[in-house]
Amino acid sequence: MSTDRNSLLELLRTNSVRTGDFVLASGRRSSYYVDARRTTMSGRGQLLIGRLGLAAIDEAGWRPAAVGGLTLGADPVAYAIAHAAAAAGRGLDAFTVRKEAKAHGAGRQVEGPVEPGTAVVVVEDVVTSGGSALRAIDALTAFGARVVGVLAVVDREEGGRASIEAAGHALVSLFRVSELT
Repeated sequence: MSTDRNSLLELLRTNSVRTGDFVLASGRRSSYYVDARRTTMSGRGQLLIGRLGLAAIDEAGWRPAAVGGLTLGADPVAYAIAHAAAAAGRGLDAFTVRKEAKAHGAGRQVEGPVEPGTAVVVVEDVVTSGGSALRAIDALTAFGARVVGVLAVVDREEGGRASIEAAGHALVSLFRVSELT
């Protein structure tokens, strides 16, 4: 296991995994919660997620022009990967998918340097049911972007992968929740 991967695993375990009684975004109850934002929004987490996320995209053979997903969980992941790409001298931008289109200005739901026809990877901090990724995919498809894959920091292993794959998209995750708990 790479040093970066070991470091990110320990950071997630220490900062992001909580035990108790939680209601997830999917509506399900869980005895643990992975608050990945405590890692994805940290400086060290950004550095590691950027490098590992970019490597995972390369290993999957995806060639996106941009990465992003449904705000808020996807935002720091996308920015970290875009920053890692820039540091490596590569062009890869980030974007955000709003939960709904703005009612003012340009009225866009997809924000950032992405246009119809752009190849994109949807990113997530944590995939549980796959609902957030699928909402982002729907918005991006309606916008005209080409979704080439989905990348998650953590797969909770609760059906999200199957839902995303049933919709015709591959999911790559940096970690499975079974590695964290």
